[in-house]
Amino acid sequence: MARKPQIILSSLDVDRIEALLAAIPSSVFPGKVDLQAELDRADVVPPEEMPADVVTMNSTVRFSIEETHQEFCLTLVYPRDMDGSADRLSIFAPVGSALLGLAIGDELAWPGPGGKAMTVRVKEIVYQPESAGELHR
Repeated sequence: MARKPQIILSSLDVDRIEALLAAIPSSVFPGKVDLQAELDRADVVPPEEMPADVVTMNSTVRFSIEETHQEFCLTLVYPRDMDGSADRLSIFAPVGSALLGLAIGDELAWPGPGGKAMTVRVKEIVYQPESAGELHR
């Protein structure tokens, strides 16, 4: 397996995601262990120090799935913000967990639906709250 790229997370995102993970059983969210492992290996910075080229919560990101050559432009959101819109992606979805903390140009192999591996590649950050000055969203 290829070496995982370094990821950067905001302290605010980590605090909120860890609170969600603590409240949800693994039977409800099978990717819980994988997401927690990503949080544990991340460089954590205050929101005001977040580089503008990194995927954070509530970022809109253009990315591809390398195996299928499909490209998407979605906003990474908390489960409570999933409202049925086709342009939102939950942090609890396999692709959502994979995207968090990646920078433009990074790719990460991640277990997809059904356990089959997928490789997510970040193409562009269309919008990032931290770079827009929304540090406490």
